[in-house]
Amino acid sequence: MALNYIWVGFFLIACIGALLQSFVFGDWTVYERIINGTFTMAKMSVMDIALPLCGTMILWLGIMNIGQKAGAINFLSKIIGPFFSKLFPEIPKDHPVSGELVMNFSANMLGLDNAATPLGLKAMNSLQELNPHKDTASNAQIMFLALNTSGLTLIPVAIMTQRFVLGATDPTDVFIPLILSTFASTIIAILFVGIKQRLNLWNTTVIGTLLGGYLIIGALLWVFVCMEQKTMVFASKLVSNCLLFGIIISFIAVAAYKKVNVYEAFIDGAKDGFTTSVKVMPYLVGMLVAIGVMRDSGALDFILNLVRHCFSWLGNTEFVDALPTAIMKPLSGSGAKAMMVETMNTHGVDSFAGRLSCLFQGAADTTFYIIALYFGSVGIKKTRYAVTAGLVADIGGAIAAIFIAYAFFY
Repeated sequence: MALNYIWVGFFLIACIGALLQSFVFGDWTVYERIINGTFTMAKMSVMDIALPLCGTMILWLGIMNIGQKAGAINFLSKIIGPFFSKLFPEIPKDHPVSGELVMNFSANMLGLDNAATPLGLKAMNSLQELNPHKDTASNAQIMFLALNTSGLTLIPVAIMTQRFVLGATDPTDVFIPLILSTFASTIIAILFVGIKQRLNLWNTTVIGTLLGGYLIIGALLWVFVCMEQKTMVFASKLVSNCLLFGIIISFIAVAAYKKVNVYEAFIDGAKDGFTTSVKVMPYLVGMLVAIGVMRDSGALDFILNLVRHCFSWLGNTEFVDALPTAIMKPLSGSGAKAMMVETMNTHGVDSFAGRLSCLFQGAADTTFYIIALYFGSVGIKKTRYAVTAGLVADIGGAIAAIFIAYAFFY
């Protein structure tokens, strides 16, 4: 029901924006832009997202099935089980989905988007098997989605590389602020969903795991911060790719050692890749077209001007110049990236707005895209408070990014 209201709301906002553009500002070409945009977004949803995702899904669901047959997924489940049992109490002890969740979160933290999406879809499908109400999001699915929309990233290579391309004096100066922003978003997601689900988060398992994670991440941050820009980019890519390749080789090696028919295991798992990709197409087209219509109508510009006016009493409204990235991020990853680049080009790559736009880009993920993709893949129609949880993480991350940006760069 929530997605229904959001979807209709996008079109109503777009309608108001189009009417203002045409009757108030005399821009009658807005309707042509909107219609062209619908065809463009529909084509992009299938040709640029769903079909490329199909090949990736076939590959990684095959690899995951090999890992499951080899027992690697169960091994990961046992390691992380005590922590996940607190965040996901509905998941049975040592269930393979815990290992799938670990794989998805690890890929996200390392910025391996191509691997993270199919791994996440596999985990969502496994959570759906445990879901007693197939058309309604379970507590575990909502927690999983909230953590994904929080966009926890350990190595934001793409953002720092973009700053390097645009000629930033020190492209890595956003590194630590980025990590702090995305961590804030993730903690907010855990707290919000934990409170809604009445989970006991204040215990030695959760606190100890989070502190251990902070120590490990802090050590990695220190290592990368001590490197030069080119060395850091090379090292982070090398670590990410070696880790990913190591997972593939280890799954195959262990499966072969246990006398599993590796090729047949791969084919059996890969068969689900195509059907899953086809299943999500209608959800992607519907959501992305609605987002494109709202953007092309000019409604986004009106919202930004309204926000700027509302905060004018503060005297300092420089953060508003970077808000397009924050507003676009929950709607479209490519749109948010375009907004980030445009902000850096307009205001300067080393300007306050330019740096803040980078924090917005890294502080959260594309909430509506993730909801349409993940819930669409398993046929969830009643999302409960999943959308709210995702947006709370997005807004919390954005607010944290603003304060962190003023602390570091103003």
